[in-house]
Amino acid sequence: MKIMAHRGYSGKYPENTMLAFEEAAKTGADGIELDVQLTKDGQVMVIHDERIDRTTDGTGFVKDYTYEELKKFNASKVKGDRYEFQHIPTFEEYCAWVKDKNLVTNVELKTSIIYYPEIEEKTLEIIRRYGLEDRIIFSSFNHLSILKMKELAPEIPCGALVGSKGLKCAGFYCERFGFEFYHPDYATLTEEDVRECKEHGVGINAWTVNDLGGLEQMAEWNCEGVITNYPDAAMKYKKSLV
Repeated sequence: MKIMAHRGYSGKYPENTMLAFEEAAKTGADGIELDVQLTKDGQVMVIHDERIDRTTDGTGFVKDYTYEELKKFNASKVKGDRYEFQHIPTFEEYCAWVKDKNLVTNVELKTSIIYYPEIEEKTLEIIRRYGLEDRIIFSSFNHLSILKMKELAPEIPCGALVGSKGLKCAGFYCERFGFEFYHPDYATLTEEDVRECKEHGVGINAWTVNDLGGLEQMAEWNCEGVITNYPDAAMKYKKSLV
């Protein structure tokens, strides 16, 4: 079972920052999950929310700022005053860092609330520039975005991301549209869901698994991966299984 650090080591460090990614790598995690959105001038940025209010000392929508404007905001604000200034990273900055690391990256395309034209093409171009195609999984709540990724790069795995209501017949659905993975909220996942996915050859990466009970359940059901805010604790549990 692979351990994916949710927005980096976000349980302890400011989410979706280079600090959170660096600290996640130190835990020995198998991979990192992150989110991408587009700036006013078309730069691919790593940030979860469409607005910068929650995670930075700024306000407003990512789409209304240029890269030069966005990089001035402090992305460590989400953790109060515990950390020094952290900028919002570009996706290219992340790729330049991760290219020499033995990490899988789950790139969530944040297109379900605001659709950013050409975000798929721009994100893929950066991935190819750094030769990361074999270490990427795409996911999105907007399944049209991952369908588009399948057209652009059929060799790169995709995961159908779903919310708290789950998805009936998820295995059939994912197989039908060529998605290799199902990415459910682990709290809504059932053993029947797992069985049905396995029948269709679809893997499961469950989110956000932050407690021992959840880790034990996902391992018992032989899920392919978990996405967690606490990769250190999850890795300790994983090592205990050996």
